Amino acid sequence: MYKLDWYIGRTVAMSIGAVLMIILGLDIIFAIVDEMGEMDADYQTAQAVQYIIWTIPSRLYEQLGFSALVGCMVGLGTLAGTSELTVMRAAGVSIGRIAWAVMKPVLLLIILGMALAEFVIPVTNQVAESRKAIALGDLDDAGLESGMWMRDGDEFIHFNAALSGGRLYGITRYHFDAERELEWVEFSERAQFAENQWVLSNSRATRFAEELVQSDAQKRASWQTDISPQLFALVVPLPSDLSPSNLWSYARFLDRKNEDASRYWLQFWKKLLQPLTIASLVMVAISFIFGPLREVTTGLRVFTGVIVGIVFQTLQDMLGPSSLVFGFPPFIAVMVPILLCFGIGWMLLRRAR
Repeated sequence: MYKLDWYIGRTVAMSIGAVLMIILGLDIIFAIVDEMGEMDADYQTAQAVQYIIWTIPSRLYEQLGFSALVGCMVGLGTLAGTSELTVMRAAGVSIGRIAWAVMKPVLLLIILGMALAEFVIPVTNQVAESRKAIALGDLDDAGLESGMWMRDGDEFIHFNAALSGGRLYGITRYHFDAERELEWVEFSERAQFAENQWVLSNSRATRFAEELVQSDAQKRASWQTDISPQLFALVVPLPSDLSPSNLWSYARFLDRKNEDASRYWLQFWKKLLQPLTIASLVMVAISFIFGPLREVTTGLRVFTGVIVGIVFQTLQDMLGPSSLVFGFPPFIAVMVPILLCFGIGWMLLRRAR
C-alpha cells in the first residue's frame, strides 16, 4: 500500500507542479506587460523586473487552489486514462484510500501556502511596493491619490509609505476640534521613529482661526502619538498582503476603536480557511474523476477544472464584497463556496461507490 500511495501521490504532485508553473509563468508575463505602462525615466525595465520577482511568492500563493484543482484532475485523469484506477478498484482499493493518497501531496501544498501567507508574503510585498514607490519618486509628495489613512483621536493621518526601521514618507495630518471643525493641517516630508517618539522633517503647518490663517515651517519637529511603527507597517499594505496573525491583530485594534474592520476580517478568514479551500477543490476534482469525467479526454478535464475554478473564484469574489456591503459576517462569505464544493464532491463520490 505504501508503494501505491507513493505512486498516486507522485503522479498528482507532478501534475500540480506542472500546472502551477504554467499558470505562474503566464501570470508573470502578464504582469511584465502591465508594468510597462508605468515605466518612466526612473522606473525602467530592471526595476519592473525586480518588482515582479519580489511579488512572485504572492502570485504563487494566489494560484495554489486553482493549481491543486486542475493538477489533481490531470494527474488522476492520467491514471484513469491508462485504466490504472480501474485496476486499483478491482484489486479492492477503496475510493477513500485513493483520495487519501491524493491528499498527501496536497497537504504539503497547504503547508507551503500557510508558510507563504504568514512569513514570506508580508515581507516580500512590502519590499516590492516600497522599492517601486522609491523608484517612481512619489514618497515625499503631498498628493492624496495614493497611500493610506489612519485615525488617531481627533487627527486623521495620511501617509504615502511606511518602511522598515520606523520610517514614514509624505505624512499629512488633519486635526479637528470637538465640533469637527478643521483646526490645522500639517504636511511633513518624512518621519523617523527614535527614542520612543516620531521626529518629523521639513514640516509645513497651516492653522485656521476665526479671522486669519497662519502658516509656519520647521526643519525638525517632534510628534507625540501612541501609534507605533509596527502599526503603521500594518496599514500601508493592502489587507491581502498582511499575514493572518497581523490581520487578526489589526482587525481587533480597529474593533476596539469602533472603526470598520470588515475588510480585514474578510482577508483574515480567507487566509485562515485557505487549507479548507484547497481541500474542497481537490475533493471536487476527485469526485469528478470517479464520476462524470471518468472516461473523457485530458483536454476536457482541464477545461472542466478551469471552469470550476473560475466559478469558485467568482463566487468568492461576489460574496466577499457582498458581506462588506450588506453587513453579514465575512466568515459566512468565505465558508459558503467551501461548503458548496465539499457538498458537491461528497454527493458525487457517494454516487460513484
